[in-house]
Amino acid sequence: MAQAAGKRGKPRDASTDRGKPRDASTDKKLLLKAYRDMLLIRRFEEKAGQLYGMGLIGGFCHLYIGQEAVVVGMQLAIAPGDEVITSYRDHGHMLATGMEARGVMAELTGRATGYSHGKGGSMHMFSKSQKFFGGHGIVGAQVSLGNGLAFSNWYRGNDRVCLTYFGEGASNQGQVYESLNLAALLKLPTVFVIENNKYGMGTSVERASASKDLSKNGMPWGIPGVQVDGMDVLAVKAAADVAVAACRAGKGPYLLEMKTYRYRGHSMSDPARYRTREEIQLMRTQHDPIDGARHKLEGLGVDEATIKAIDDEVKAIVQEAADFAQSSPEPDPAELYTDILVGG
Repeated sequence: MAQAAGKRGKPRDASTDRGKPRDASTDKKLLLKAYRDMLLIRRFEEKAGQLYGMGLIGGFCHLYIGQEAVVVGMQLAIAPGDEVITSYRDHGHMLATGMEARGVMAELTGRATGYSHGKGGSMHMFSKSQKFFGGHGIVGAQVSLGNGLAFSNWYRGNDRVCLTYFGEGASNQGQVYESLNLAALLKLPTVFVIENNKYGMGTSVERASASKDLSKNGMPWGIPGVQVDGMDVLAVKAAADVAVAACRAGKGPYLLEMKTYRYRGHSMSDPARYRTREEIQLMRTQHDPIDGARHKLEGLGVDEATIKAIDDEVKAIVQEAADFAQSSPEPDPAELYTDILVGG
């Protein structure tokens, strides 16, 4: 223990290549990956919505459609070993971290082949190998847990960071401010990511938050913050590069407010009558992250055949995931008594 304690607060090696910024605007390979990853999330979520309507997915189901650029752009800025934790709108985060579509869909449908053996459902999936720590249903609860993950990195003196996602609705929770304070106090390597999609449940952020610029919410503790166009995957990656590099260098936490938008309701049971069709259509036609990436690729000389090949690949992956989920067995009743306690 004494040896471990001696490493507390050790400055991270800022010379490492991990998370080093690059010129993403001209990197065709990087943008092609971003396009593919965003499209996979979009098509997966559309299929999940269909299966929910068919009664094959029960409980809660919060779709990520429209917000794909946030998690994909952030993921492009981190390295193996970095951690991710988020709230209940989490399917996109699972896929972006590398969790297999078939395992995620199997869990959504409550099958034994799912990531939590059919017991976790939409909000409670984890992958130790992909450093994905949930999926949390309690609003804002994952923020303090993200601090815990970052604390473990700080304590060990390594250069890993934790991406801690939460929504604009959760940004007013008391435990969020407590987490900001602790992260700043200990200079924890936490990147706080506010996914501001404008509506918490059915309430506009304009009616729920006295703070009109959530990127400044860390100012009382000296945490730098930036507002980012969360509908532009390259803008997200550029901001993430800076934030992650600061954390790796031991400069403490960073806060990114992603200005994004969800096309669907808060959950599958939400008709979203608190906003106009015109507002949704405007975002879809003028700010869609996937359309924007495709237009950039076309400008970089990527041909239609390449785009179509990606579309076909993604469609096949999602269909296979749905088929796999529906053909997988339900958990054995004995599973009720597993994964309850951790051995000492």
